[in-house]
Amino acid sequence: MTDERIDAGGGVILRPFRLGDERSLVESANDPEVARFLRDRFPHPYTLEDARGWVEFNRDLRPCCNFAIDVGGAVVGGAGFVFGDDVHRFSAEVGYWLGRAHWGRGIATRVLGAITEYGFERHAMVRLYAGVFEGNEASARVLEKCGYAREGVARKAALKGGKFLDVWQFARVREDLSGL
Repeated sequence: MTDERIDAGGGVILRPFRLGDERSLVESANDPEVARFLRDRFPHPYTLEDARGWVEFNRDLRPCCNFAIDVGGAVVGGAGFVFGDDVHRFSAEVGYWLGRAHWGRGIATRVLGAITEYGFERHAMVRLYAGVFEGNEASARVLEKCGYAREGVARKAALKGGKFLDVWQFARVREDLSGL
């Protein structure tokens, strides 16, 4: 396992998922309000078996692309990248989620800011982007606070909870391309 850690400040650490995270992961993830604005691959209900599978899946990923959001030693959420390939190799989709008990404390903004800088600096990404389901104004605000611009709307692009939803497209582009 990699020991990659990102200090997001305020006692928030981004680190690889590890054995022993399963219980706090379930505690934070097993909430319909958390799953509401995430892709269906994020299960609900979120079981101990789901947590074990996620920790195992991430154990040997190189580079680490899925980070536990750690506050006081407990997993309170997750953040990560899906790296592009071929002509999109300098782009990555960024995603994040946070357990409801930690909403409204600025943690998501700290996490997105830290992982954005990490993506630009450590992985030489030029463009980071995210899609937000319509109605998720909180996530849109987090992206905007971290310098992401709303690029457009993919109309009726997602089926979630039996309803077709628009997806708001956000991106942040690295301005300094020297050294790439």
